[in-house]
Amino acid sequence: MEFNGLPLHPLVVHAVVVLGPLAALTGLAYAFVPAWRWLLRWPLVALAVLTAVTSLLAVAAGESLLEARPQLAPLVEDHQEWGELLRIASLAYVGAVALGAWALGGPSALASGRGARESNPVFGVPAVVLVTVAAGTLAVLVFLAGDSGSRAVWG
Repeated sequence: MEFNGLPLHPLVVHAVVVLGPLAALTGLAYAFVPAWRWLLRWPLVALAVLTAVTSLLAVAAGESLLEARPQLAPLVEDHQEWGELLRIASLAYVGAVALGAWALGGPSALASGRGARESNPVFGVPAVVLVTVAAGTLAVLVFLAGDSGSRAVWG
């Protein structure tokens, strides 16, 4: 996969490197600051989905790059493993965020209070825990995959 003669993988990876930590930080804010949930709910869902899509595209582009340049295989072995884990974690993060968006309520920004909702009493605390663990995992794996990729390229 190429874009304008350049391999697509290094281009798409930058989207994952930006969106992944942003999605993780937004998830943590959503989980721990109920007053912000009215504002963060849909941007968090969008960031989680965009992160998953870009990580899927990065893995596909990386596989394509490796097919075009098989001599890179020994250099990028660790990077491939971390990238696969990141892909799985980003998909799991979408599920955790979907549960959090459904289960966690909060106050409304409107003076009338319209749109405020209570957290689900059964799933509220587990959703906070799940979003927190998934956000931490996502952030760590973005770092590990990016670090191993940069070490493979730059030494």
